Amino acid sequence: MKIAYLDCFSGISGDMFLAALVDAGVPFSVLQDAVSGLGLEARLELRRVERSGIDSAKVDVVTLQGEIAETAHAGHHDHGHSHGHDHSHSHEDGHAHDHHHDHGHDTPHEHAHVHGRSLPAIQEIIRNSPLPVEVQATALRAFLLLGHAEAKIHNVPVESIHFHEVGAVDAIADIAAVSAGCHWLSTERGVERWICSPLNVGGGHVHCAHGTFPVPAPATLELLRDLPVYSSGPKKELVTPTGAALLRALDVTSSEFPAMKVLATGYGAGSRDLPGKPNVLRLVIGEASVPAASQQQGHAGIEERVGIIETTIDDATPELLSYVADRLLAAGAADVYRTPIQMKKGRTGMQLTILCSPDKAGALQQMVFAETTTLGLRYREEQKIVLSRSFASVDTEWGAVRIKIGMLGDGEVVNYAPEFEDCRRIAEEHGVPLKQVMQAAATAYLLKEATA
Repeated sequence: MKIAYLDCFSGISGDMFLAALVDAGVPFSVLQDAVSGLGLEARLELRRVERSGIDSAKVDVVTLQGEIAETAHAGHHDHGHSHGHDHSHSHEDGHAHDHHHDHGHDTPHEHAHVHGRSLPAIQEIIRNSPLPVEVQATALRAFLLLGHAEAKIHNVPVESIHFHEVGAVDAIADIAAVSAGCHWLSTERGVERWICSPLNVGGGHVHCAHGTFPVPAPATLELLRDLPVYSSGPKKELVTPTGAALLRALDVTSSEFPAMKVLATGYGAGSRDLPGKPNVLRLVIGEASVPAASQQQGHAGIEERVGIIETTIDDATPELLSYVADRLLAAGAADVYRTPIQMKKGRTGMQLTILCSPDKAGALQQMVFAETTTLGLRYREEQKIVLSRSFASVDTEWGAVRIKIGMLGDGEVVNYAPEFEDCRRIAEEHGVPLKQVMQAAATAYLLKEATA
């Protein structure tokens, strides 16, 4: 199985992702054509730069007026958001609610409501473009995730979220071009799975009209839910909302550097040097290593090691255990479940079971001790067999839906399911029952396979 690994030791932003794709072998024309098809009066420019001694690609979004479309973010630059509501303070001239960001740039940029593009307007641009349906689906999902994160933070309808004119050009171009580049890797290089390292979010604070917030910014943190993060190095914002939204749109899983045969690498540069570390995103394309035992099974799936942590608890409330389960998942557990059991002296208790990659077992065990009332736990490792997974996209009468496909080792498809988030988005946007959308997507996939 071909995999793509994003090594985010200096975070991730949209432009860094673009540059890493080019440096890893994606033709620049694929990204440029994606931007040209959007009708944004913008183009991409590619150059070589050095970041702490590492030769890297750098991609900029440039308007037809020659302006680099960027907002100011510590080496990365793609916030570019605002929201159309008043937070209970005055907007008499319609311009008072600007955001100012100065994370390492010489001058702050203003993000004004009145010149923004709404989320529906951006969705229309993408849907009306000549981009392949699979590329559109990824780009639309990224913007919807970004919009929902902003709407949740500000407690407003997602339709009221606006993106500043220049920032929107940057974000639309980044997201559409990254989606096109990832699709090229899937179709031309056979990449089936995206993985990212734990994310270095940076540190310090982000400044805006609402006040000063710690890094990561609220919307970014919302998008990074369930992914492992940490803070290291300069007090700068290293993970931007656009970078976080792209990770979620690609359904990344997280791990330390996976076992693979390396086929290609690419380095995508941020906007400036950071003290003490290279400000780059590293993309590694490779072929996942499959244990010999798995290869001998022929039609079986891929074997992986899984860590299993178990403990039994009879003196904790259901609310506490529910909270602990959420915390464990956010810390990188693959799954957490609770099983009612009968314990000694007739006491009713719960068995808490955590599945994880072995490299995360130590940290999760510490969390179990810290967050629950248990005095002991059990740990073991076992072999698990998983199906190879890939995605296809199908058209329904309401829009594109991705289908998650599970395959045996010989490529035989044994499971398929419509992507829930795509179906939910369509159901909410069109006022259609969710089950109807899921049924239509499944039917469309079967028809597509029958005529292939």
